[in-house]
Amino acid sequence: MKIRRALATAVALAVTTPAALLAVSPAYADTKPVTQTQEKKSKPTIKELETAVAEAKEAYEKAAKAKADALVELRKTLDELGSTHPLAVTAAAAKQAAKDADAAKTAADQAVTDAKAKLADLPEDATPEQKTAAETAVTEAEATAASAATAKAAADAKATEAVTAVDDARVAAVRAYSVLDKAADDALAAKIAAEAALAQAVKEAEEEEEEEGDVCEPENDLTAEVTGLPNKLVAGTTTDFALRVTNGSDRNMDEIIAYTGVFATDKTGIKETGKFFRLQWSTKSSPKWQSAGEDDYIDGLGPLKPGSHTDVKLRLTLDKATPAGNGVAFIAADFYNKDGSCGGMTDLNMYEFDVKAAGSKPGKTEDAKPSKAPKPGTGNTGTTPLGSSSGTPAQTGTGGSLAATGSSSATGSIALAGGAAVLLGAAAVFVVRRRKAGSAA
Repeated sequence: MKIRRALATAVALAVTTPAALLAVSPAYADTKPVTQTQEKKSKPTIKELETAVAEAKEAYEKAAKAKADALVELRKTLDELGSTHPLAVTAAAAKQAAKDADAAKTAADQAVTDAKAKLADLPEDATPEQKTAAETAVTEAEATAASAATAKAAADAKATEAVTAVDDARVAAVRAYSVLDKAADDALAAKIAAEAALAQAVKEAEEEEEEEGDVCEPENDLTAEVTGLPNKLVAGTTTDFALRVTNGSDRNMDEIIAYTGVFATDKTGIKETGKFFRLQWSTKSSPKWQSAGEDDYIDGLGPLKPGSHTDVKLRLTLDKATPAGNGVAFIAADFYNKDGSCGGMTDLNMYEFDVKAAGSKPGKTEDAKPSKAPKPGTGNTGTTPLGSSSGTPAQTGTGGSLAATGSSSATGSIALAGGAAVLLGAAAVFVVRRRKAGSAA
């Protein structure tokens, strides 16, 4: 279904480079209040956004290539400045000349000392000629020492100047690369902003095409809570924790769906989940451990009576290669009724934890505490769930992902997918805050 594809695009964008979503250019995100008429006139069309995406992609590819080429040149220049570069050769010669001048001055100073000693050691009966010769030797030695001192000072100055020239060349080379590095980062941010704006525009356009139905009040008494997830985890270990979904209302909920997403993060952004983390789940009705699907959905949790709950066992394995940094888990739940009468999404919770390098000790730990992420619009169109035209949820076997087929426009599952995008958008804020905290430290 088109909406599901659009939401998948938004989620993928958020996971790939979420921090860039915070730098959306004014062309795609204007926070200033405008009238409805002005907004309609200034709002770009999907075609215009597609053109912007293509242009931003081309600009980023060029900037990325320029950055890669510049890095090669930087490494070559720094290597040459340590050996074969003309400035390096000049600096080496200048340092050797300073060393030779220092040796010459030392020898001249010693000659003065020796000449003065000979003059002092003349016998009392030394002839006038002998005294004159000794005094002349002292005078000549002192003149030579003075000349050697002048030569040494000049050689030292030239050596300092040559070494400074090498250092300046290194700094200039690094600065030249940093300009292209920043240009590539800016181009990537613009590309992500354009893609996010396009995904949002497509989502909004297709939602407008959905058939309007009866709207019910959203259910705010469905909760999803994680327990047993430590706030510190070590790479190369496995941790069991749990998710409890509770019906705090006074009405039945026919079908429960859960969303779980766990991501490794560091100062560079959110990492690809499957590269470092493996999340598995099991339930009372499906006790065998199953890997979370590509959409991180856990469906088929069954109905919930008023005041009852259902539990999901979760198991998180960190690869030994997981870099030290931070992790974040996103948790949400949704429900729908088979007659399409109502549905609602839980608050979107984010659990942060530290990731320690493999082999290290976690130290004192406690359960990670949730923080609320922005909640998307809830409610239901009053029709059947996504992936089903008969009012029965589409199952996916052991994959844990909702089916993406069918023509229904119900928003129960759609809201959950949208919640995933919102949660991952919150992850963007989380990563940038981590970056700022790391820079401040």
